[in-house]
Amino acid sequence: MEPLVDRVIAAPEQYDIPEAGTPAETDRGPFHAPPPAAPLDSAYIWLYWGILMSELDLVQLAENPDPRAPCLLLLDTSASMSGEPIRALNEGLTLFKQDVMGDALARRRVEVAVVGFGNGGVRTVQNFITVEQWDPQELRAGGSTPLGQALKVGLTLLRERKDMYKRAGLQYYRPWLLLITDGEPTDSWEDSARAAQDEDFRRGLLFFVVGVERANMEKIGRIAPAERPPLKLKGLRFGELFLWLSQSQQAVSHSRVGDQLALPPIGWAEVDT
Repeated sequence: MEPLVDRVIAAPEQYDIPEAGTPAETDRGPFHAPPPAAPLDSAYIWLYWGILMSELDLVQLAENPDPRAPCLLLLDTSASMSGEPIRALNEGLTLFKQDVMGDALARRRVEVAVVGFGNGGVRTVQNFITVEQWDPQELRAGGSTPLGQALKVGLTLLRERKDMYKRAGLQYYRPWLLLITDGEPTDSWEDSARAAQDEDFRRGLLFFVVGVERANMEKIGRIAPAERPPLKLKGLRFGELFLWLSQSQQAVSHSRVGDQLALPPIGWAEVDT
């Protein structure tokens, strides 16, 4: 089947695309179709399609008026994660989904987004969606570690999602940002890390950093917030890590927005004594 954008360009009347030169009313104000002389190109189609998807998001949010608990996973999928690490990471994601699904309230309130960085560059694997709608995709390892760009993309996704909640009139819990990495970025990461730390300090999110086996913990310590030092994963205990994350998100979803919570014990990390 030909790509969607090509089908829309070939037959825009089937997709409710406005005629050239006419405005389309959206919650962001009028969107003007290109003038009659302008070609109906793919950039225009994607812009209009993005507006339609934004409207669809608002409809879906309105169908479930529960407060949301957004959880963003920034996952290192670079070549250093090849083999057993990426397999264990994928199994951990599946376990996270299964465990949250056992809680009728959490599966409606917890929203997950996944950003992978490594194989294929920085990729939004899954934008925010409730756990009950989420189908974890298999991640593949390869390439470098553009951690700085991944943080930038992740912070943008969080900001856009919080804006969407506000437009929909929904309450939301303090978002979680969980970064799992080997701590060897191959791009400029300092500004993005500082932005995440600042957002954490302003209580705009909770920023957790986990280093995998052979991680550069000295560098990871400069990425994580000073008041929440990074943790090093014991071996390949991704399953235990994601069960802890599931239990934490379930506790959040059963609380009132703004409550102080004690997190479950952390048994999956190494602790210096």
